[in-house]
Amino acid sequence: MAERTTRVEGAVKELAGSELKVGQAAPDFALRDRDMNTKTLADFGNKVKLISVVPSLDTDICDQQTRRFNEEAGKHPGVVVITVSVDLPTAQQRWCGAAGLRNVITLSDHFDVSFGRDYGVLMPELRLLSRAVFLLKPDNTVAYTQYVPEVASHPDYGEVLKVLAGLR
Repeated sequence: MAERTTRVEGAVKELAGSELKVGQAAPDFALRDRDMNTKTLADFGNKVKLISVVPSLDTDICDQQTRRFNEEAGKHPGVVVITVSVDLPTAQQRWCGAAGLRNVITLSDHFDVSFGRDYGVLMPELRLLSRAVFLLKPDNTVAYTQYVPEVASHPDYGEVLKVLAGLR
């Protein structure tokens, strides 16, 4: 299998796991919410899911990405917007409270980084997740993937929202 990489401010970083492909079943996950409860894909029911992956909510681009998808979530009732990072659940709770965000669910992969491996976004050297966006159909089939090649860059919001509009 070819080595998969991303860039962090120009430096090449290896990614663990395989890239998800459109049409495959999304791997289930067991992530912690802000109250330390474990959440799985089944907890979000038969809805379209937008999963926004960020390295840390306490950085500018991650903050902007999460705010943007929070804003968009308000325009798409019935779509679940989930942000995943390795931030501790308490840090996610603090950040969301300070940011005043209500439409996005934050989940932590801090404890075992299994989401990062299963979704192909784990940077083992840094123990952080690479920036990515996934859209899942109501049956949790992967409808769209965007692995952002430079962690310091924004995802292509327009493309994500175009595909999302077609899933509703």
